[in-house]
Amino acid sequence: MSVPAQPPNPEDITPRMPASLLVVTGMSGGGKSVALKTLEDLGFYCVDNLPAELLPEFVRAAAHPERAEQKLAVGIDMRNRGDLGNLPEWLSAVGAMGLEPQLVFFDAAESALLRRYAETRRRHPLTHLGLALADAISLERQALKPLRALADVVVDTSELNVHQLRHRVITELGLTLDSSLSLLFESFAYRRGLPADADFVFDARSLPNPHWEPRLKPLSGRDPEVREYFLARQEMGEYLAHVAGFLDVWLPRMQSNTRSYVTVAVGCSGGRHRSVYLAEALAAHARDSGWTEVATFHRELD
Repeated sequence: MSVPAQPPNPEDITPRMPASLLVVTGMSGGGKSVALKTLEDLGFYCVDNLPAELLPEFVRAAAHPERAEQKLAVGIDMRNRGDLGNLPEWLSAVGAMGLEPQLVFFDAAESALLRRYAETRRRHPLTHLGLALADAISLERQALKPLRALADVVVDTSELNVHQLRHRVITELGLTLDSSLSLLFESFAYRRGLPADADFVFDARSLPNPHWEPRLKPLSGRDPEVREYFLARQEMGEYLAHVAGFLDVWLPRMQSNTRSYVTVAVGCSGGRHRSVYLAEALAAHARDSGWTEVATFHRELD
């Protein structure tokens, strides 16, 4: 009789260290949040506002053989409840574990930071001290001066918009953006409003409507009878060809612009027939064109 295999003792397994660790720091409003989101899109496991003293423990936990993360990014800044002056000590502790962390500092001119806070109306982490915004920025810059001097990479974001910053993160850190662009084709009803996350919106309300056909009214654009109805309409074929041609030109350009996902929304009166059919047809065309990450969502049906 065979003896069931016993699970290995965790203590007998050598932890697999992550391939890289990026510590993201810098001025509040300097672009750290955008940088972390970009790194997450690039496959990093990201944790924001981690207490600095927990950095070695975090790396140790991520190196566990059952949940090893090969690329890690940690955001540590003035929101930290620990003493940032000890960050070099914690970085050394990580280095002693066999991993070379890279410290990336995001900076911006005071005028740019003031403008961004005025636009977002968010509170600076140091305003709780009763300081004016300009004084809070000045105090933060002074407190972070040692970290800036210690940084492996300093990124000045003063003149960068969000898309330029994403590109700078990729190029400065020598990273490669996953070439796959996630596409979502969504149908909706205009009477319930536009989808908030749509990048492209196409209006199908001028096309023939199966709603007025008694046998088709209870069906949807996913049913064979409705598809046959639309295949027999020349204007539907023309509309589909025009939209598909537009997307064939512009989706690759969005991919090269460091985008990770795009939502294409198609609307009609009820969100049941025309928009559903077009969303499914456009998704099929995208798959046939070589896009690998393609999904559909029918807001009024799903």
